Amino acid sequence: MESHPDFRVLRRLVPVGDYGASPSGHDVNATARRVLILDTETTGLSHAGNQIIELAMLLVQVDTATGQPFGRVETFEGFEDPGMPIPEVARQVTGITDEMVRGQHLDDARVEDLLARADLVIAHNAGFDRPFVEARFPGFLNKPWACSFADIDWKTQGAASAKLSALAQDRGWFYDAHRALVDCHALLQVLSCSDAESATTGLSRLITAVAQSSYKLRACGAPFESKDKLKGRGYRWDGDARVWFCSLGSEDALNAELAWLKAEVYGGRRAPIEVEVLDALTRYSARSGEKQIRGLQQT
Repeated sequence: MESHPDFRVLRRLVPVGDYGASPSGHDVNATARRVLILDTETTGLSHAGNQIIELAMLLVQVDTATGQPFGRVETFEGFEDPGMPIPEVARQVTGITDEMVRGQHLDDARVEDLLARADLVIAHNAGFDRPFVEARFPGFLNKPWACSFADIDWKTQGAASAKLSALAQDRGWFYDAHRALVDCHALLQVLSCSDAESATTGLSRLITAVAQSSYKLRACGAPFESKDKLKGRGYRWDGDARVWFCSLGSEDALNAELAWLKAEVYGGRRAPIEVEVLDALTRYSARSGEKQIRGLQQT
């Protein structure tokens, strides 16, 4: 059936507890990175008014030469009672009930031990998970983060969707999503796969991304009539700050965007553009990065 063009075989994803010896075949302890794969389930979407009800983490060593995990995988999974009934929508999405979390408390010491030994934290939607865990465990504030959803261009690798379940299916696996621990195992196995063209794993791409700065650009004072151009360019509207903004992954992309704004939006007029510089310690956090004003000079 697997060889038949009209069929596609999916196998249930089986968690890997030990990836064995380093694929490099030599001692890599000096250059290995300890990666913490993390996922949360929560009572809602906002860290300001909602709580974690489940946290799962995997700590694994990654051979930086190959981008492959090796050795034993340390795991953590725990529930936490939010002190309120779990909203119906959260119960439907996660399958977690009030009875499952009643009286439960996350093991702070265990979480802090795994976190202390991690060189990098990875989540598939770090912009969601990071503010929640930073509010609950301040130690996450001081760790570099990467996002496997946003920091990898899955589309250029042939993926129709960057959803974790879809990425797993592309690689021949299915699993019961929306429970934190199995999501972590699925993410680790997806990131351990190499893409066909460059033989580079997702783990390698994220380790590289950590060293790079990214930028959040705010087109302050953009003329109202430019809104369609900005929207078509991929800008989003911040209703609170009343400004159009976009995210850029490199200095070259930032400079190109400033040139486009000058020519297409501000008509060569002088304009102050706010640029927020984000590194791995601030990216995806609720905290702000370093803010700069990049003035567009009049021509």
